[in-house]
Amino acid sequence: MRDDDPVDNETLIAAWRQLLDGSGKSWVLYEHGTCVVLEHPTADPTEQADAILREFGPVQVDTSAGDFRVLELKNGEGWLVTGHHPDVVTYVALDECEDQSHLAVGIHGRTKRDLDGTELHAVHVEDAKATG
Repeated sequence: MRDDDPVDNETLIAAWRQLLDGSGKSWVLYEHGTCVVLEHPTADPTEQADAILREFGPVQVDTSAGDFRVLELKNGEGWLVTGHHPDVVTYVALDECEDQSHLAVGIHGRTKRDLDGTELHAVHVEDAKATG
C-alpha cells in the first residue's frame, strides 16, 4: 500500500473494535482512520464527534494543532497518532507508510486527521448506549 492509499473501512472498523474492546465507550470513525472516542456521548454521537473533530482535527502548523505523538501498537499492526485532544486518535496501518520512522508515521497520521477534520465524513458509529 502506498502513502496515499486509504485503508478500507472494514479494516479500520475491525482495528478500532479491537483497540476499544471492553472500554464501554462510544466512538465515531472517519474516512481516513481518525476516531473520536466519546466519554459522555449525547443523543447524536456523530454530531458530537463532528463538533470535536471540526475543532481539533484540522492541522495548524506551529500551534498545538500541529503536534502529534506516535504510539506503537503492541500487536505489531500499526500505530496510533494522537494530537492535541485526548479523544481524537488516528490509526495508521503498518503497510500505509514506506518510511516507518515515528516522524514519518506521525506526519502521515496528522495528515489523515487533518483530512478527517476538514471533510467530516463519518463511516461508522459504535454507540455504547445502544448496545449496553
